[in-house]
Amino acid sequence: MEFSGRGETQKIKHLVIPYIQDLCHGLDIGFGGDSIFPSAITLDTPIKKRIYFGKVGNWPQHLQGFADNLYWFKDGVLDYIYSSHCLEDFENPIPVINEWLRVIHPKGLLILYLPDEKAYKEICNKTGQPYNLSHKNHDMSLKWMINFFTEKYQGVKIIFSRDITDEDKYGFLIIVEKQ
Repeated sequence: MEFSGRGETQKIKHLVIPYIQDLCHGLDIGFGGDSIFPSAITLDTPIKKRIYFGKVGNWPQHLQGFADNLYWFKDGVLDYIYSSHCLEDFENPIPVINEWLRVIHPKGLLILYLPDEKAYKEICNKTGQPYNLSHKNHDMSLKWMINFFTEKYQGVKIIFSRDITDEDKYGFLIIVEKQ
């Protein structure tokens, strides 16, 4: 499949691929038409419920459902979950992270590309871009996620983290390994 636009995933794909290229069973949550890797299972909300901000890719959507209930998968069956700009839409991300980690096997990866809410709001104010009202976690930042995984969450190890903010980007990438 050819990529027909510039989605969020394209900004960090080069950083993620080395971690997943040799893995077989992955899930791309909230993929929006732009899958992280050709073999990834793609999940997004039901097409009738999705709000479109423009087409960003041509990848097929394999599963329609919601990110907080991965009922299709038994415990510990996936090598990785990748999610871009989805977790911030949950007021309480802890149950969602628990669900995602449930389906990842030990030594599997949880790969999150998320907006730094402060940087995102600054870019919206500077450019006139409308703020995404779906965002519920207004504290989301790399510092918040590192604190969450190191101080408040047991059973994972941070193996990579990077701030991806500059004048047109407002995100961060964090990769944790399930222990």
